[in-house]
Amino acid sequence: MPSAYYPIFILVALSAFVMVVVMNLPGMIAPRRSFPGKLTPYESGIRPIGPTRRRFHVSFHMIAMLFILFDIEVVFFYPWAVTFRQLGTFGFVEMLVFVALLMVGYVYVVKRGAFKWE
Repeated sequence: MPSAYYPIFILVALSAFVMVVVMNLPGMIAPRRSFPGKLTPYESGIRPIGPTRRRFHVSFHMIAMLFILFDIEVVFFYPWAVTFRQLGTFGFVEMLVFVALLMVGYVYVVKRGAFKWE
């Protein structure tokens, strides 16, 4: 094995060691005080009413996935905007193609009825 890889292995080993220490150190040095209030469910100071597990309509999950999908795609606008002048016409045309693809996806989702609440 070439000696050029030794710094990488040392870095990985050091990272693993630091991760193990950081993950376990608070549990070793934290005080162990327990009281019944720690074991009760808590959300906004209100005791839960009704079953804790409810069924959600699939529309909630569809909207969440679509939000993540379009949100991640829109993140590409920032680097484009920063380098807009250097990219010139080619960059502008490429972004138009990208936006057109986003619009095709959006129209497809609307036609499929993903935003209809029934």
